[in-house]
Amino acid sequence: MADKNTSISVSVVVPIYNEEDNIKLLLERLIPSLKKLGRSFEIIFVNDGSIDSSLNLLLEGQKENEGLIRILDFKKNYGQHMAIIAGFNHVNGETIITIDADLQNPPEEIYKLLEKIDEGYDYVGSFRSSRNDTFFRKYSSRLVNLVREKMTDIRMKDQGCMLRAYSKELIQNICESHNHSTYIPALAYTLSRKNTEVEVMHDQRASGESKYNLVRLIRLNFDIFTGTTILPLQLYTIFGLAICAMNGGLVTYLLIRRIIFGPEAQGLFTLFAVVFFLISVVILGIGLIGEYLGRLTLNLGLQPKYEIKSVYDYTKL
Repeated sequence: MADKNTSISVSVVVPIYNEEDNIKLLLERLIPSLKKLGRSFEIIFVNDGSIDSSLNLLLEGQKENEGLIRILDFKKNYGQHMAIIAGFNHVNGETIITIDADLQNPPEEIYKLLEKIDEGYDYVGSFRSSRNDTFFRKYSSRLVNLVREKMTDIRMKDQGCMLRAYSKELIQNICESHNHSTYIPALAYTLSRKNTEVEVMHDQRASGESKYNLVRLIRLNFDIFTGTTILPLQLYTIFGLAICAMNGGLVTYLLIRRIIFGPEAQGLFTLFAVVFFLISVVILGIGLIGEYLGRLTLNLGLQPKYEIKSVYDYTKL
C-alpha cells in the first residue's frame, strides 16, 4: 500500500475495461462531486487490459486535472476485482472509495458513505434503491443474495453494488491477507470490525453494455462461496453419507430379493441407473473439491494476481 502522501483524505479507485464512451462523462461528474466534499482527494484509475481508447482518454483526463489522477495500466485483463486490489495497493487516502465507471452508481452519492465513515464505521456498503437492470439480473441477484446469506455469515443487502467505502486500516488488512478471493466486498466484511450499509440511487449505464455476462456472474458466485465458507463441502459430505445409506439399503434389498426370488434380468437396467447416478455424484464432488484446491493453489502465491505494465503517477507530470 502506498504511503507517499498522507495528507490525502479520500482515494477513489475506479476499474476500467473498455469504457471509452463513459470516461469523459465520469470525470465531468466525479471530480466536481469530490470537490464539493471539501476534502483532499485522489482518483486511481486501473486500466484492466482495455483494447479500446480508454487509456488515451484517461491520460488526457490526467493532464486536464493535474495532481488528481493516477493511472495503473495492466498488461492484460485480470478482472474487475483484481483491478481494485491493485488500486488498493497504491492508495494514499485515509478513506478509500470504489466505484464503477459506467455511472450506474452516481458519484454524487459518495458523500453518504463518507458520513458513515465519519461516524466510526470502517466498512460501508451500499444497496440500490431501485435497480435499472434486466429482470433476469434483478431476480438472479436476489436469489444469490438469499443463498449466500443462508450459507455464510456475510449479511449484505446488495452484493452487486460496487459503490463502497473502506477505512485505510481495513484496506491494509485486505492487502496483507494475501487472499486470492476476487470478491472484495465479502472479504472486507469478514475483516471489518464495524460495518453498515446505506441506500444509494441506481441509474442506467451511461453507455455500452455490462462486462458481466452469465459466465462471469457464475464464476463470481463460485468465488463468493468457495472463498468464504466450506459449507458446500460439508453439505456434499452429508449428501454422500445419505447416498451411501440409501445405496446400502438398496443392495441389502436386492440381495434379499435374489435369495427369495432368484436373479432377475430386468434388474440390470436398475443397476445401470444406480451406477450412472453415483457416477454423476462423484463427478460433482470432484468438481467441488477442485474449486477449493484451485483456490488453495492461488492463495499459496504460485502465480501473480496481476501484472502492471505502466504506472502514470501524477507526481511525474
